[in-house]
Amino acid sequence: MGLNSPDRQSGGYAGSPKSGEPVYLVVGRLRKPHGVLGEILMDILTDFPERFDPPTVLLVGEKYKKFTLTNCRWHQDSLLVKFDGIDDRDQAGLYRNVLVYAEASSSPKLPDGEYYQHELIGLTVFDEAGDLQGKLVEILTTGSNDVYVVLFPSGEETLLPALESVILKVNLSEKTMIVRPPEWA
Repeated sequence: MGLNSPDRQSGGYAGSPKSGEPVYLVVGRLRKPHGVLGEILMDILTDFPERFDPPTVLLVGEKYKKFTLTNCRWHQDSLLVKFDGIDDRDQAGLYRNVLVYAEASSSPKLPDGEYYQHELIGLTVFDEAGDLQGKLVEILTTGSNDVYVVLFPSGEETLLPALESVILKVNLSEKTMIVRPPEWA
């Protein structure tokens, strides 16, 4: 199951003011100014770098200040970005180590069977027999596949690999997930 994981990559905070579906998703982290014309290096924290095709409006910092991206280009493994209104190195330096957000509603539609992490967190998890297992409370990103942390009503947790053989059905409208826990779970 392919998942975009901007909040996991950024260190946990997805930029949303309340629980539930996020309003903003972290898509980048500004690093340091580059040159004297207001360009700044940005680490990409999204699976959709096409979000950065100029002109596009991005939100910068904890106050979600709107900036129009006027130019971007690859520089080694980062993007070198230029925002309208930031015209010199000193102005760009004010945004060093600041997160960049996009509105969640602007997220590209995923193919059937793929979900954003924020869509899965909070789903009620049942086994094939219809027995309540708990709530999906966290998603761990690993090298091979994601792992879902399910919190039982008793307070115990179990880990479920995000594999088709384990995750049988996801119903976002009903906020449920049907699973076949592995024998060791």
